[in-house]
Amino acid sequence: MATSVTTPGRPAPTESSHALAGVVEWVKGHRRGAIYVAALLAIGAALFLWNLLSARTEEQNASRQLEQGLLAFGSKNFPLAASVLSRVVENYSGTHAAEQGNILLAQVRLAQGQPQLAIDILKRFAPKADRNYRAQAYGLLGAAYENAGQPRDAATAYGQAAAAVPYPFLRAQFLSDAGRAWLAAADTAQALVAYRTIVQQLDSTSAAGEAKVRLGELTKGGAAAVALP
Repeated sequence: MATSVTTPGRPAPTESSHALAGVVEWVKGHRRGAIYVAALLAIGAALFLWNLLSARTEEQNASRQLEQGLLAFGSKNFPLAASVLSRVVENYSGTHAAEQGNILLAQVRLAQGQPQLAIDILKRFAPKADRNYRAQAYGLLGAAYENAGQPRDAATAYGQAAAAVPYPFLRAQFLSDAGRAWLAAADTAQALVAYRTIVQQLDSTSAAGEAKVRLGELTKGGAAAVALP
């Protein structure tokens, strides 16, 4: 039987060393191909770095313009705020600044007494908003609908905000807003669903007290006997 002989003091060859040796032999025999591969890898690394730096620069530029819009909004220079924030939303789509810009621009439109413009912005933005901004977008959409005298749409938007928010106290508040809007839309059944959800699932929140009062009014004191459908 043949046996492998190793030189004393040298480790036996391993699979990884054989693989490395194979790569070296391939490179020796395919020098032009190896150059192409190396060039492609270098180009890929350069493109990745360029994209990373470009994205970082874009986010920084967007953030600076967002701050300008926020300052204009804070000083109640609404036309300037609307102009700056519109540019942020249009030119820096996909950045965190643009996400915030959509919400701020809608707030500016509401402050200008233009709820329909705010609705148009938020209807486009809310469904695709980042999860960190989705609940806020739907909540603001509900407020815009209420300002426009559309309580049914407002109630639906508040319900979507409640479904998107991870915090119980905010979910309870959005459900309370939805209940109020459903009552304004003369839909008592949906209002009851909203208020019962608060009482039965979010009883530790500050909105629970008002929800119990509303349930008592709507069911003539029989709220405790009414279960969720």
